[in-house]
Amino acid sequence: MKILQIIPTLDRSGAEKQMTLLACGLAKEDFEIHVCALTRGGPYADDLRKAGVPLTVIGKKRKISFSAYRRLKSVIRAFRPDIVHTWIFAANAYGRAAASACGVPKIVCGERCVDPWKESWHLAIDRALAKKTDVIAANSVGVRDFYAARGIPASLFEIIPNAATPLPPSRVSKEEILRGLGVRLEPGKPLPYLIGTVARLWPQKRIRDAIWSAEQLKFTDLDFHLVVVGDGPERENLLRYRDEIRITDRVHFIGHRDDVHHFVPHFDLLWSTSEYEGLSNTVMEAMSAGVPVVASDIPGHRELVVPGRTGILIPEFYGEPIRRRTEFCRESFFLLRPEADETRRRMGRAAKERIETEFGLSQMLRRYAELYRRIHNQERRSV
Repeated sequence: MKILQIIPTLDRSGAEKQMTLLACGLAKEDFEIHVCALTRGGPYADDLRKAGVPLTVIGKKRKISFSAYRRLKSVIRAFRPDIVHTWIFAANAYGRAAASACGVPKIVCGERCVDPWKESWHLAIDRALAKKTDVIAANSVGVRDFYAARGIPASLFEIIPNAATPLPPSRVSKEEILRGLGVRLEPGKPLPYLIGTVARLWPQKRIRDAIWSAEQLKFTDLDFHLVVVGDGPERENLLRYRDEIRITDRVHFIGHRDDVHHFVPHFDLLWSTSEYEGLSNTVMEAMSAGVPVVASDIPGHRELVVPGRTGILIPEFYGEPIRRRTEFCRESFFLLRPEADETRRRMGRAAKERIETEFGLSQMLRRYAELYRRIHNQERRSV
């Protein structure tokens, strides 16, 4: 069965990672996979190359590009796929339109996140192209419900959760990480607690909430440091905010890291302050490393974090951001006290078990393979 995967880029981000895991992991004796990056390649191109998965980069340079659309149709006609599977809005729009125009027998669309940023014209395109789509593969119930509330039939959706792959072993110690952050360690004194947040630095992630909560936590007797892993357009504003509230000694921005797996297992807590998510890869990877999670109570997090068992969910308190931030501080304080060490360890064990049993790579690959086979054997969709 020939499957063409179409995605905007191969940057290091959630959907790109999941698509790469899928393209590289599907059984070669059953599926012939080709990947098409609509705008540009990226770091995951190396993973595809090592797995022997062909890649074509279209090179779309403008939001509306008829030349890119024509090139995409040429790729589709040359490969002649049985199924086109598109990921994220730009690829969903260009890819579904081109696949339909080329008479591709089956079309799968990937919706990966709750997308409140979409304006009426984005949603109008989504609704129009849904009529040309056999299945919309969503990674969470929250994503399905978001789009169903905006006029796309819930019956089109199939929920296939993201896969969490085990992180490679860390080759550094917690002490080495702390020293690398410039933290002075006193001989004979317990090491400070580490709180981590791993995210692209943009408004959706609400990293300002994390900084504010850390500033409040500083007024307790806890010895802790917040490590912010990631980069993005909000970086300078967030650095300025951190410095203005005088918490530079406790909040450390270390930028985008390809070696994040060295840090995550040493986190005592992971904070995820996001306003919206699909199914967070960061939360899943932290849980797979046995790290308890304190996260905003949003649909994507609810499908991962079991309150009181694998972590804590913080109510949104809509319109009252200070209450939300205060709760992050309060719940983290209770979990980071020395007398809560066993509670954290128990949560970490439960988090790791949950990921291993319910969100493994083998489960995701099996469910996509079953989906492809099922729709491939159905009657051809009328275009």
